[in-house]
Amino acid sequence: MKRFLRPLLWVLLVVVLVLGVMAALVALMEQQSGARPDVALKTLAGETVTLDQIAEGKPMVVNIWATWCPPCIREMPLLAKAQKAYPDIRFVFVNQGEHSETVTDFLKNGDLTLENVLLDSGGQVAKVTASMALPTTLFYNAAGEQVDLQRGELNADILEALLSRIQSD
Repeated sequence: MKRFLRPLLWVLLVVVLVLGVMAALVALMEQQSGARPDVALKTLAGETVTLDQIAEGKPMVVNIWATWCPPCIREMPLLAKAQKAYPDIRFVFVNQGEHSETVTDFLKNGDLTLENVLLDSGGQVAKVTASMALPTTLFYNAAGEQVDLQRGELNADILEALLSRIQSD
């Protein structure tokens, strides 16, 4: 029994160290991702835009999503409703790696009317913001500073609280 205990303890120590380093790296990436990403994205019509061009000095909500993601699909109606209710906040829907036809069909079949649906074929926004989970929603104040983020599905209460934070900053 003792013969196996020492190697097992070493393996456990290495696993704990690796997990600790990974957690520290994720925290560092989140800390460094405070500004609105400056990446070129495509509209569904194929035009190139940046988030700064869309923001026009207003607070912004950036939802990172995909059509194959069940929590993304469930939160879309909530975000569509918020986009209509808060005209002074720019809502942007950054699709990860899908073709414009796929996204257009999804919106049409889901009876969703959204403004600022963008295509991120290389996942640049997720990389820059260290947002590897879908959905992830980023909240920016009017100055373009990240105020908060929500990994996973939003609900109405969380969304309301986060929207009030970016409006008051």
